[in-house]
Amino acid sequence: MTLMFTSQKGIDLIKKYEGCSLTAYKCPAGVPTIGYGHTQGVKIGMSITQAQAELYLKNDIKPLESVLNKMGINYTQKQFDALISWLFNLGVGNFNNSTLKKKILAKASDEEITDQIVKWVNAGGKPLLGLKRRRVEEANLFLGREAYYINNGNILKH
Repeated sequence: MTLMFTSQKGIDLIKKYEGCSLTAYKCPAGVPTIGYGHTQGVKIGMSITQAQAELYLKNDIKPLESVLNKMGINYTQKQFDALISWLFNLGVGNFNNSTLKKKILAKASDEEITDQIVKWVNAGGKPLLGLKRRRVEEANLFLGREAYYINNGNILKH
């Protein structure tokens, strides 16, 4: 099995939903954040450059790629990118304890896997439309087709 890396499409997906702030802020879950969702060592009041934001993003993605590569699954590039975006947003701890990981390891169908991807829409205990949009885009990327959509704030399948 060859090692996989996040494509530009995957990086762009992360950037789209994380946005970039060169000054620290608290994300919806209340965690101090800077750049493209970087949290390690961030304190409110910090500022960084655009180049530092790009470097943080690149460095934050590396351990996530390692997590997926160590699972020994043959992903397509789209599947890998979708899972990296999910992992970037939700973290390795959530992934390790998730039914999503269990489904992947059990070689469940792509639809069973994406049904798990779209369940993770809460921040601070509340569902957020932005997270619903992100999960739909990740699930559709994983499948390589438009299977999920949002209607009246609910995630539905075609």
